[in-house]
Amino acid sequence: MDTGHRQQVLARLKEMRVGTLMETLDIRYTDVGEDWLTATMPVGPRVHQPMGILHGGATAALAESVGSAASALRLDLEREVGVGLELSMNHLRSVREGMLTARAVLIHGGRSTHLWNIGVTDEYGRQIAWGRLIVMVRPRAN
Repeated sequence: MDTGHRQQVLARLKEMRVGTLMETLDIRYTDVGEDWLTATMPVGPRVHQPMGILHGGATAALAESVGSAASALRLDLEREVGVGLELSMNHLRSVREGMLTARAVLIHGGRSTHLWNIGVTDEYGRQIAWGRLIVMVRPRAN
């Protein structure tokens, strides 16, 4: 994917996050390729659980956001919509602050389902979580 097209795709994703959970959690799409997408999310008190560490649900929201957006890039959004069918997460390390990066990599891109592996790392490259997302492709309702 050339740099100009990459920048257009990232600008479109930036527009799509306005007024959504992605904006609330400050999830930002940062890079894209043919079969992958990355996004970042800052870690601080607003995504903590009561013990002062990153809430697993916030990590899951980051993973599902990047995987779902990656699926949307593969669809004709005038005719199709992708919906999360199943998300599984393994939380490997706790985090109190910093920046997470999630990278969704396409494993299967069929007509009716997409399967994404999603690695979540901290700013030091340490694996924080690992996820798998299945997105079901449906016709857009009129």
